Amino acid sequence: MSTPQHDHEDVLFLAEPPNDRAAEQAVLGAVMLDVAVFPEIEAELGEDPGVFYRPAHETIWRAIRDLALAGVQPDPIVLADALTRSGDLKRVGGAPYLHTCVEAVPTSLNGVHYAGIVRAHAEDRRVAELGTRLLQAGRGPGADRAQLLAAARSALDGTVDGKWSAPTPLGDQGPLPVFPVDALPAWIGEQVAAVAEFTQTPPDMAATMALAALSTAAGGRVHVQIRDGWIEQTNLYLVVAMPPASRKSDVFAAMTRPIYDIEAALQEEARPSVIEAEVAKEAAEARAEAIMTKARKVDDSATVTSLVAEAAGLRMEAEAIVVPPAPRLTASGDVTPETLTKLLATYRSLGVLSPEGDLFDIIAGRYSKRPNLGVFLQAHKGERLQAERITRDADLGEKPALTIGITLQPPVLMDLAQTPGARGRGLLARFLFSLPASTLGYRKVVVPPVPEKTARTYESRLTTLVHTLTDLPEPVTVKCSGPADQAVIKLQEDVEPKLRPGSELAHVDDWAGKYVGAVARIAGLLHLGDHVTGHWGRPIEAATIERAVAIGEYYTAHALAAFDLMSTEPSVDDARTVLDWLTRSGLREFKAKDVVAAIRRFKTVASVAPALSLLEEHGYLRPTQQERNGARGRHPATTYLVHPDLATGESGS
Repeated sequence: MSTPQHDHEDVLFLAEPPNDRAAEQAVLGAVMLDVAVFPEIEAELGEDPGVFYRPAHETIWRAIRDLALAGVQPDPIVLADALTRSGDLKRVGGAPYLHTCVEAVPTSLNGVHYAGIVRAHAEDRRVAELGTRLLQAGRGPGADRAQLLAAARSALDGTVDGKWSAPTPLGDQGPLPVFPVDALPAWIGEQVAAVAEFTQTPPDMAATMALAALSTAAGGRVHVQIRDGWIEQTNLYLVVAMPPASRKSDVFAAMTRPIYDIEAALQEEARPSVIEAEVAKEAAEARAEAIMTKARKVDDSATVTSLVAEAAGLRMEAEAIVVPPAPRLTASGDVTPETLTKLLATYRSLGVLSPEGDLFDIIAGRYSKRPNLGVFLQAHKGERLQAERITRDADLGEKPALTIGITLQPPVLMDLAQTPGARGRGLLARFLFSLPASTLGYRKVVVPPVPEKTARTYESRLTTLVHTLTDLPEPVTVKCSGPADQAVIKLQEDVEPKLRPGSELAHVDDWAGKYVGAVARIAGLLHLGDHVTGHWGRPIEAATIERAVAIGEYYTAHALAAFDLMSTEPSVDDARTVLDWLTRSGLREFKAKDVVAAIRRFKTVASVAPALSLLEEHGYLRPTQQERNGARGRHPATTYLVHPDLATGESGS
């Protein structure tokens, strides 16, 4: 008995046709999660339910479509009821299988991407079917070969040159806005522009550090009253994240040096009175101790009693002499939470300014083995400080006002986001983030220095403001004018709908919930900057609120990018780097080794594989593989086709 012989082509056609069970499940699950994605998914799949390879999935899709077109959310319970009434529920795997489909998709927004995969496999099956028919026609007489060839060409054209699905974005916010320097007081804006030009850095960094300097001068000393019952302090938490070699230290020094110079001058002015009080106190204590020494040598009880009473009086006199603390405006960038609590209890208003991210390491508990967020949460809002573990005395400070102004590298920000409680307890929600675009590789070599007049004006006005505010016996509250309050109301009305589930700020509602208050704080600082030489006690005008809103919109865009960065896996960052390279290079296809040759962060082909896999999943790439010549040898390297929209900038990358 002879064994049946098969041609190579016959063996190929015994394999399962192209399909992706998981992608089909994800498409069904996406619409079950949110019917709002149904129109886009249906447009991607086409009108034929047969696009699904598995009959059960086709049946489920038909039921989903009927419910969606009727305006009904096809969640698993509703869908199970519909399939029960049609007698199809058991045939598709029962209600548990519907939940399996829902679990197959991480978010409904990915549904369109998976629909593209399902459609592509359907097209591939169509080509395979036509290929089989062509093979059969070539072996037998009587077939309409011309008709089959035309159909095959049409199918192949549609597969090779047809449309790509719109890629699923990696989460980028696109190009971020540049800081609106014209919204700052003129004397600050001129300094910002000059420093940015001299250092060849984005103005964002200088502008954000200028706000940190203003906040250090005013925070805790001036409050803003938006309306009755709503008062905001004017201290801000600000952070700028830029890569290494971005001249962060130079910009930081240029914008904050006046604060340190003023602090040193204030300490020098106070030095004589501090020394005088210290000497007087030491003298009173010495007299008390001398009397006590004498009392210890006397045997007469009456004399002892008299001497002790005299010593007690001198001790009380010594305690009544208050040695004023040396004036301080700042704390070091590596201050511990415990030390900062003590300092705020003494000075109430301080700025932690630093060109490095050491403070974030301390907050995260890198050295104490556990995070300590309390003082940073309390001192932003002005809540009473608690430090029982240090002094055994509660309620060390009333209305503390801490300013934070830090420049750091993006990985430090990502590390902070991993700190337990940083997001959940609201620390990250208190920060205004700036992520300027790097100018590395595009900087001019010969640039003008900062004009002396510009730098001198910046320093003198900041000095005037600090002296004016530090001389205040009590904090001062500046009110908003009626029109300014109306501008704040309009801002509140604009922001509120954006906090709804699924809206643009819903995923950062902790940050956005503090946004209007942050704008009010910025408005207070702008108002002070506008009226350094006087009249800053007058009400804040609507135009000042509008300028603060412009700055707030800048920080909103950057906050979205910052929270996206802080939630990003390393492979996503790598994928963005590859995507940027593809966009700039205009390549239509490439191999992994080309990426390694072009981008130095990738040392091996294996190191770039996760990024390419992610880009493939998001629809930016399609892998193809050259056929191997002969039976031996290694498989050829995969060639990746690039989404055609990358060349036109329409891919949303």
